[in-house]
Amino acid sequence: MSKLPDEAFRDTIGTIDTEGNRKFIFPKKPSGKFYDYRKWLSYFLLIIFVVCPFIKINDNQFMMFNILERRFNIFGFPFWPQDFYIFVLFLLVGVVFVILFTVIFGRIFCGWICPQTIFLEMVFRRFEYWIEGDRGAQIRLEKQEWNAEKIRKKALKWSVFLIISFFIANVFLAYLIGSDKLFLMIEEGPKDHISTLISLLIFTGIFYFVFAWFREQVCIIACPYGRLQGVLLDDKSINVAYDFVRGEKEAGRAKYNKQEDRAASGKGDCIDCKQCVNVCPTGIDIRNGTQMECVNCTACIDECDVIMDNIGLPRGLIRYASEEEIEKNVKFKFTPRMKGYSAILFILTGILIGLLFLRTDVEATILRLPGQLFQHKGENISNIYTFKIINKTNNNFNDVHFKLVGIKGTLNVVGKQVLQVPKQGMSGGTLFIEINKNLLDSDKTKLKIEVYDGGKKIETSTTSFLSPRSFD
Repeated sequence: MSKLPDEAFRDTIGTIDTEGNRKFIFPKKPSGKFYDYRKWLSYFLLIIFVVCPFIKINDNQFMMFNILERRFNIFGFPFWPQDFYIFVLFLLVGVVFVILFTVIFGRIFCGWICPQTIFLEMVFRRFEYWIEGDRGAQIRLEKQEWNAEKIRKKALKWSVFLIISFFIANVFLAYLIGSDKLFLMIEEGPKDHISTLISLLIFTGIFYFVFAWFREQVCIIACPYGRLQGVLLDDKSINVAYDFVRGEKEAGRAKYNKQEDRAASGKGDCIDCKQCVNVCPTGIDIRNGTQMECVNCTACIDECDVIMDNIGLPRGLIRYASEEEIEKNVKFKFTPRMKGYSAILFILTGILIGLLFLRTDVEATILRLPGQLFQHKGENISNIYTFKIINKTNNNFNDVHFKLVGIKGTLNVVGKQVLQVPKQGMSGGTLFIEINKNLLDSDKTKLKIEVYDGGKKIETSTTSFLSPRSFD
């Protein structure tokens, strides 16, 4: 904010001291209207996170991101490598949605929806408050010598953190390998699934490191989203903001004196109590203006409202507002940039919905064998092909066969009397197609091949058939 002359705070990070060492933050336990909203939203999202990999729709896991096998399930829709473009479009829609929200509401995603914030603030820190107490008690415990009380509290906290990290790692693994495989590992025991056990322990260690030690550093240092704010935000974006016009006034902020008429003295409504700093989970002073470290968690809003109530001043000294609204008292407007992002989001969402409706449950690919031309077999010309059939349904195909359409010829699958394709699986092989040379009009003929399971057509594929240029 241009009204605040001292910008030195932007040269440092609140979690690093002047010597470059880590400075741990002990935020005050938040409370208030916005915190209650965040709490209930977080519990709802936590339930979704935990149950999603164990819900099945049409025998498909509701959400799965099996990177190793390149299989993804989103909202019960299975996506194979051949559907990767749809998966990428899903991600693009999500990115544009977050960008649009950031342009309008600032970094609200980080404070209200991001899993890092939800787990840290609503799970790990709540246990920390329960075990070690609020801000003051935690600071005293940290400075205290290692006696029985400190060992007991620290050991209990670290043990609880480890158990929670192990639980999160199991749920995370269910997203990656599938809940069925996770339950199979639990049932058969870890010795038969050593690689999976090692992965589980690695994830447990990562989550424990992040939430027990690295914590808000993820948002400040590791996450690139915070740095995107400088590009996405402007003075019309709604943020958690300090009303510097009201807070500073002519004489600036000053400590509260109930015997003093602040309006007559020209002092601002900010009484410099620093409670907004003490409650901040990233250790910043919101009064310095919009900062990369701010995750819009609204803890400072709740805390400031309590202080305003106690001294008899109106709420809203810190609130959701744009810089333009605070400085010029201009109401929020949907800017052309916001409209542009909305249009892009609408178009991408429309394309995504269209592709989902056009997506087939069976995909058959028939390609000529690379490096092979054609063969003469009497009056017939023969081409060799490889085929692959992907069954995205939950039904087994037990009698798969092919039919040429639009031209007379023979089609033979090599080495398989009965071709089967399992549910959620694939099958492939080699086939020959022979066509009488008198039926061929050119050296490259387009063929249409229908794929059947028993008497039901399940897919249609096209390929090319090569033959000599002249039959004279």
